[in-house]
Amino acid sequence: MKQNSQEKKLSIIIPVLNEEAFIGNILRYLKTHCTCYVKEIIVVDGGSTDTTTEIAQAEGARVLHSKKGRAVQMNYGAQKALGDILYFLHVDTFPPAHFETAIIRAITEGHTAGCFQMRFDKNSRFLNFFAWFTKVNHRLCRGGDQSLFIQKELFDKTGGFDENFRIYEDTEFIIRVCKLGRFKILPLKVITSARKYEQVGMFRLQYHFGVIHLKHMFGAGPDELHDYYRRNIV
Repeated sequence: MKQNSQEKKLSIIIPVLNEEAFIGNILRYLKTHCTCYVKEIIVVDGGSTDTTTEIAQAEGARVLHSKKGRAVQMNYGAQKALGDILYFLHVDTFPPAHFETAIIRAITEGHTAGCFQMRFDKNSRFLNFFAWFTKVNHRLCRGGDQSLFIQKELFDKTGGFDENFRIYEDTEFIIRVCKLGRFKILPLKVITSARKYEQVGMFRLQYHFGVIHLKHMFGAGPDELHDYYRRNIV
C-alpha cells in the first residue's frame, strides 16, 4: 500500500573520518531545521582519531562505527537505518531549509531517488559556473556533494554502494539508480564547502575531476580511478 507523506520518515546518514572541525556545525544546523519527517541522524565513523565521535554524540546523533571507506560507511549506515527514506549527506554540505519536506514531496509524487542542485560557500565565478551544471540531468553533472535521497527499498534492491570504489562511489551508485527508478533533481540548492578546491587549486581540481568522470565513462575501474586520484589530487 502506498504510504502518505505523514508516514514517511528520513534517516540522515553522514560518513565521517576526523571531522571534528565540521561535524558540530552540520549537526547543529540539522537540529535547527529538521522536522518530524526526520527519524534519526546517523553519523558513521570510519576510525577517527580526533574528537569527531564525541562531538557527534554530544549533539545527539546516533553514532555507528565501521571500517574506513565512504562506500563502506554509507552502506553500514543504510543497513542500520530505521527510516523509509535514506538521505546521504557530506559533513561539509548544508541542505536547504525545508529539505525534508522537499524530499517527501518528491517521493510522494513517484520519484524514488534524487538530489539537490548545489552552490559553493565561496563566491567564485569559476566555481559558480560549474555549480550551475548541477541542475542538468546528466551523469557528468552528478556528485555526492549534492547529497542524495533514495527510498530504502530501492537502495536495498541496488545492493548499495560498490565498496570497491574508494572514490567516485556516489556517482557510480547514482548511475545505477537512474536505471532502476525515477531520479529527481530538486530545484533547491545545498551549500557545500570549497575547502578541497582551496587546498588543491580550483582549476587543477576541476580538471582532474573531469578526467575521472571521463575515465569512468570509458571503462576505467575503481582501482584505476583511485590511483589517478592518489597521484594527482591527494
